[in-house]
Amino acid sequence: MKHQAMPHVRYFFATAPLPCPYLAGRTERRLVTELSGRQAGVIHDVLSQAGFRRSHGLAYIPICRDCSACAAVRVCVPDFVAKRAHRRILQRNAELVATNTPPIATSEHFVLFREYERDRHGDGEMARMTFYDYQALIEETPVDTYLLEIRTPAGHLVGVCLTDRMSDGLSAVYSFFDPRLARRSLGSFIILTLIEQARRAGLPHVYLGFWIAECQKMAYKARFQPLEAYTPDGWQPLDPADPETMGHFASHA
Repeated sequence: MKHQAMPHVRYFFATAPLPCPYLAGRTERRLVTELSGRQAGVIHDVLSQAGFRRSHGLAYIPICRDCSACAAVRVCVPDFVAKRAHRRILQRNAELVATNTPPIATSEHFVLFREYERDRHGDGEMARMTFYDYQALIEETPVDTYLLEIRTPAGHLVGVCLTDRMSDGLSAVYSFFDPRLARRSLGSFIILTLIEQARRAGLPHVYLGFWIAECQKMAYKARFQPLEAYTPDGWQPLDPADPETMGHFASHA
């Protein structure tokens, strides 16, 4: 996939090929640049609007040879209307309390993070992270970042989302939640909470990271319609249930 040149950024570098974390048998390469200095927030905004994602103090995008399966996606907040399934999730979690807190790693967060990773990604690299690795994930941010905490009325932590504030939206950098509470659909509840926060702030988008049609673990993202995917022609509608919009996306895969 081709990408537009970014203003304000001087240096990009490509990573060495590594096994793809999403599609078995494929390799992944990334185009990476550092987010630093007084313009870090502006650079982050511009890159996010061109399909990049943030990790620690870096912005990156896949540049895999012979594969462009990854598409950065974002929810169009002004046009989002909760469907019946979304309303059920909101009702099921109506008593939960959502709070924005500073991006500071705590042992309470880490215990939940470790439980989530071991349950959902037991064979992945993140499941082997130490507290100090986790602390770097949370606290190494050169942009406006907060933690969305989800707690029970008694104060028990059940979900967290590392979130970036941008000029045109909120970006869900990474979320994790209690894997024992599957019936609550906490991952979707977190997204619904971010959509509502963005709506209240007058922000038009919630960025959900990358979506891959072949990756079942990412299927939930497509349920938050209207959804846009970044393509060589800019942001385009993405609806797996609509052959016309999927045809446009598939033409660049």
